[in-house]
Amino acid sequence: MRYEGDNRQQGLYDHYMVGESMGLLDWLMANLHESRTKIKATLQGQGIKVNGKVVTQFDFQLEPGMKITVSKTKRNHLFKNHYIRMVYEDRYIVVLEKKPGILSMPAGHSSLNVKSVLDDYFRQSRQHCTAHVVHRLDRDTSGLMMYAKDKQTELALESDWHHMVYDRRYVAVLSGAVENDEGTVTSWLKDNRAYFTYSSPVDNGGKLAITHYRVLDRSQLYSLVEFQLETGRKNQIRVHSADIGHPVCGDVKYGNGDDPLGRLCLHAYKLCFYHPVTHKPMEFQTDIPQLFRSLF
Repeated sequence: MRYEGDNRQQGLYDHYMVGESMGLLDWLMANLHESRTKIKATLQGQGIKVNGKVVTQFDFQLEPGMKITVSKTKRNHLFKNHYIRMVYEDRYIVVLEKKPGILSMPAGHSSLNVKSVLDDYFRQSRQHCTAHVVHRLDRDTSGLMMYAKDKQTELALESDWHHMVYDRRYVAVLSGAVENDEGTVTSWLKDNRAYFTYSSPVDNGGKLAITHYRVLDRSQLYSLVEFQLETGRKNQIRVHSADIGHPVCGDVKYGNGDDPLGRLCLHAYKLCFYHPVTHKPMEFQTDIPQLFRSLF
């Protein structure tokens, strides 16, 4: 079997070529590294194509040279949640898109959080694993996140996060018209006792933070801006946006009261990384929220 095609088409498909004659289910078990139950669910959900045609029969006979396409999103058709859309799942990781209003991990006894939702899903689907947090989004930030499904994968990601994750981008609506079309903000960020993050142009004992930005659209009142993180510090984009005099709209902590959409206007729309186990490049991208675009 050889891998064919580029699975970086928004992270939606894997393409394979069959190298020997065998049944479809046996081939999927050998190459997808997922449980028998999950692979059968993928077949039933019409997530498998052979030579461009959907195949649902587990005993379909494969021959050398046949092309198999596996839809990553179809594998997760059993997962349904108002706050979370599953984008990709395998035996090691899950990638999802969350809406604003849900925490990344528990904080208090009854808090709504992604980790608890995933753990419930794993129990219901009889997967012997739990969700391990490897990075976070603020409760009111929407967008793409990744969770590990075991401690070993979590440690692999944490130990080499900066090199494994080679591109993370956000899009935000900022207050006012940003003057420069692009730029870089560099400062040291440090929290006070009230967990307010302060920014300093010189080393204040905090952590160095570097943010690159590019204006996608602007009006007299607002700017649609793409941010690319060189470092991943707490509240980095929100603080650096305020640093350039154009805070994120809807930001009650670092903003100026400008709230045209009734939400924090920050969305993690691109996440690119090398898989912690297979080391294949994985690229995921969501659409810029239509609400953001409506202002322009």
